[in-house]
Parts: sequence; structure tokens; C-alpha cells
Amino acid sequence: IQVQTGQCLHSSGPNTCLKSVLLCTSAPQVCCECCLLGRAAQEQGLTCDLNLSVSYQCGLVSRACCMDKSPEMQNHLLVSHKCDINKYCYATEVYVENTTVWCHCLGNNTCSCFGGYKLKPDGKNCEDINECLLGSHHCRTGERCINTLGSYRCQREISCGTGYELTDSNTCKDIDECETGTHNCLQDFECQNTPGSFRCRPKLQCPEGFIQDALGSCIDINECLSGTGPCPPGQVCFNTVGSYTCQRNSVNCGRGYHLNAEGTRCVDIDECAGPDNTCAGHGCINLVGTYRCECRTGFIFNSITRVCDDINECRHYPGRLCAHKCENILGSYKCSCTTGFKLASDGRNCDDINECESGPCSQECANVYGSYQCYCRRGYQLSDVDGITCEDIDECALPTGGHICSYRCHNTPGSFQCMCPMKGYTLAPNGRSCQDVDECVTGTHTCSDTESCFNVQGGFRCLNFDCPPNYRRSGETTARVDRSDTIRCIKFCQPNDISCVLDPVHSVSHTVISLPTFREFTKPEEIVFLRSITPSHYPHVDSPDIVYDIQEGNVQNSFDIIKRFEHGMIVGVIRQVKPLVGPLSTVLKLAMNYVTNGVVSHRNIINVHIYVSEFWF
Repeated sequence: IQVQTGQCLHSSGPNTCLKSVLLCTSAPQVCCECCLLGRAAQEQGLTCDLNLSVSYQCGLVSRACCMDKSPEMQNHLLVSHKCDINKYCYATEVYVENTTVWCHCLGNNTCSCFGGYKLKPDGKNCEDINECLLGSHHCRTGERCINTLGSYRCQREISCGTGYELTDSNTCKDIDECETGTHNCLQDFECQNTPGSFRCRPKLQCPEGFIQDALGSCIDINECLSGTGPCPPGQVCFNTVGSYTCQRNSVNCGRGYHLNAEGTRCVDIDECAGPDNTCAGHGCINLVGTYRCECRTGFIFNSITRVCDDINECRHYPGRLCAHKCENILGSYKCSCTTGFKLASDGRNCDDINECESGPCSQECANVYGSYQCYCRRGYQLSDVDGITCEDIDECALPTGGHICSYRCHNTPGSFQCMCPMKGYTLAPNGRSCQDVDECVTGTHTCSDTESCFNVQGGFRCLNFDCPPNYRRSGETTARVDRSDTIRCIKFCQPNDISCVLDPVHSVSHTVISLPTFREFTKPEEIVFLRSITPSHYPHVDSPDIVYDIQEGNVQNSFDIIKRFEHGMIVGVIRQVKPLVGPLSTVLKLAMNYVTNGVVSHRNIINVHIYVSEFWF
């Protein structure tokens, strides 16, 4: 086999021709060679549907020559074979009518094209005719024209759908799932094809009067439910297992109907006209075979029980009907309020109740939103039991009661009263403290003209201080005592009284002080101060020293005396260093010694008359 541009050389033998056609597929199609290809396949016992890369028209010619053995075709093939195959044949004509194909070669080196092609202006080459564009196709409505080389094909615009497939003739063909094995029937079922689908039918066949369900079980057929009815007129059908029976008809009216007076037919029952009050007081509307209740407001018709049921408005509209509490009642609802409120005029909202107007408290009442609060006046407290009663506060019994009054506390309703000892004291303006009454100032004392009145806490003392011999009273105060009046006797010697002159005691003084019984004695209490000019101011050159001494009356060593310098003066401070419980009195004899060069030059005696009260105030 030799291939040259534009030529196909032929050698003898069918195999050679078969190969020749294969090699000539890219050259202009030669009708004779395509037919010889089909004949060669027939002679060698091959299938006529060759899987070769040839054109559509060549395939049709080859298949037709392979399958058709008519004499006409044989003679025609002989004619075709007589065509000078060694020469180049520019073109052949192909005619296809009802799968009968014949071909011939044109003489005089004249070329023509297969169907679906047209000769180009050069007279040698062919080009495809677009039948779809020219409108020369024969596609039907619902089909779309698609151009192909040398022809066209019609394709459905809408798919065939599930259970169908598109054939070569562009029609929808049912898929037999039972034949193709694409069904899903179980082992005990057999497949039965249907248009577009299939059915799985049980292999077990049910006897007459039964039908198989989807699971293959046999169930009874209720023949009485058929449209026509198996029984003749005037008889009633009764279903039995696998069959039925017919009995003579006896009129049996259904619910809502009853027999007429003649007993021949069923007529409607007017349930609304009955005496049993079918709708329980609601409106009643009779219907054919039944009735309907027109329910009042607050009720709804129950189509199952056929009665008017109460509507629970509180449940259907929670929080929207009443401000506080909603209570459902038959056919309506009722609003109520919590404690401390009352229902407003609109029947839904709640107004605050002023409980204080009814006087619930024993003393004072304050209204609050939704409630009230009791409170008490001064001196009372609210009861822990009921919260409304005011109980008197026993101020005297409180933990601080001992400090409310100086002496004694007497409880009174809502208050208290402080009391003082019967004599010597009076209640202070603050109503709590007891203050001493100065009988010496008020003139309520009982001292005689020869006695001096000294006030002490809770009383007074009438004392008569006479100066000893060689002494006389003097108002001079070279040495003085704080906190009380002082009576001072200064030495006054008679002429030539040597013993008087040599006596070192220069003065004798008397003073009176009153002390309380200290309730809490934690440190020394300074009670008397003896002041004198410091030695630096003494007129003599040799300044004497001052030595203080307690000579008599120091009960239980409860007192001592110390010396200090204050503001250029020597001060002797008498202190109480131990607690004393009154009533108690003592005379504390003090000596203020002026010592010069170790010798007492002179001495001043101070007698302090101390009275300790039994009270702490």
C-alpha cells in the first residue's frame, strides 16, 4: 500500500482493499472502496459493525454492502469495481433509502459530493451543509437540531425522565428494570415492569378474598366497601374473613338520624329542639345529621365532645389581663390584688391601700407601697412578736443604765426619771446628774454664830476653829491651800515670852475639803496644793529649803505628799493614792518645814479636814 497526496493506490486482494480504505479515510471518500470494505468483512466472517475510524457516510455504505446480498447490489458492486481504482477518484455519490445503498463513479473526471455535502467552487473538494442553519432539517416540535458532518441529528429539549431512556431515533423508551436487574425487590418478591418504573410483587399468591399488603402478608378484602356493593338492592353487606354475606336490609340510621314514622327512611334529628338542653344554655344551630353550639363569650366549641368549653383566659393571656393575680371563672376571669393593694375601678389594675387610715399601729404608722410600717415614739420600741405594738423601753435596765443617772434611775412609760439622795443633793438641769447643794451659801445650814459653815458633798459641817494660845487669826496668805477656804492662825508672842519665840511653829491653818467615793480608782488623785515662794525669792541670803511632812491622820496610808516647782513657786501636792469608801472623815495634819543649813528655822502646820462622801458624785 502506498499513500500519495490526493491518491489511493489499489492492490489486489480483499485484505489489501480493507487496509486501503483505512488509509484513505483522510482523502475524499470513494464509494467503491467503502462498499468493498463491507464485502471484505462479509467474506471473512467479521461483524458488519466495524469499529473503524471512517466517516459516517462510509460506515453506512460499508454496513449496507456487508448485510445486503441482492443481485442488484452485486451487479452494482461489479460496476463499482470496474471503476479505475488505480486512478484518483475525486468524489462519489451516496444514496440512502430505507438502508438500501448504491453508488457509482462519474466519468470525465467529474466530481460530486456525498449527501450532506456540497461541492466547493474549485470543483474538487466538498464542504459540509449546515441543515440546522438553512432550516432544511426535519426535527419535530420539542426537538433541537444539532448539525453534524454530512448530516444533522434531532435531540429532545426535555429529558425523558426517571425510568426512560433516549433511543437512537430520538424517542423515549421505557427502561425494563426487571430485565436489566436494576430493581431492588427482595428474594421473596418478583419484579414486574411498569411504564417508567417497576413493582415488587410477592411470589406467594393470596387466596380469593384476600390481598397482599406491602410486606407480602395476606389481609382480608372488605368487599362491602366496594363502590358498587356485592349485595343486591334491599340487602345489607356484612364482611367476613375472606368473604362476605348479604342479609335482608333493616333500616339502621346513623348518629344524628332516626327512622321516620313509616319506618322506611332516616330523617334528621333536630337536637336543638330536645328538652335536654343540648348546648347547656348556649345557642344551638341544627345541621343535617348533627348540630353546632353557638357559645357565649368566654367559651369555645369543642368539635370532639360537642360542648362549649370554658376558655381559661388567664392561661391564654398570661400577664396581660390583670396587674397582679388572675383567677379563671366559668366563662370569664377575675382579677385580684396581693396584700396591701385593692382592685382599681377598671377591674384590672391595683391601687395601694393606705393601711394607716385604719390605725393598725399602737403609736405611729407610715404607709409604704403595698404595705405599711409601724414605728414608735421616743422611749418605746417595736414589739418583736407582732411588729405593731410599741413596748416601753426600760432605760434603767439597759447595759448603760448605770450611767444614765448619777444616783438612781426610775423607769416611766416612754422615758425614765433620775433621782438624787434625799438630802444634800438636787437634780441638775440635764435631768440626769446630781449636784451638791451648798447649804452654806443658801443659808439652809444650822451652824451657830460661833461656828463656821463648811460645805461638803451631800451636806455641811459646822466647825469652830479657835487659835491656840500665842496665835491669832490673820488674813495674810503667804502660804495658801487650794480647793477650799482656809482659816489661818499666826504666832503672836507676848513680850519676854522666850518659849513662844523659840517655838518653830510659825502658823497653824485649818481647811476643809470633801471627796467622793471614786468608782474607778486607777491612778493617784491630787486633792490639795500647798504653794510657797521659792527659796530664790526668800529675803535672807541663805535660802531655806522646804520639806513637807504628814504628821497625823493618814488613814491606811491613803495619802502622800510630793514637791514640785510650778511658775517660780514651790508646790506641795497632797495626793490620794488608795481608794476610800465613805462615809469617812479624817484630819490630815501636814507640816511645811523651812530648813536652813540642816536646821528647821520655822514650820507651818496645815490641818486638812477631809470628808469622804458615800457617793461617787
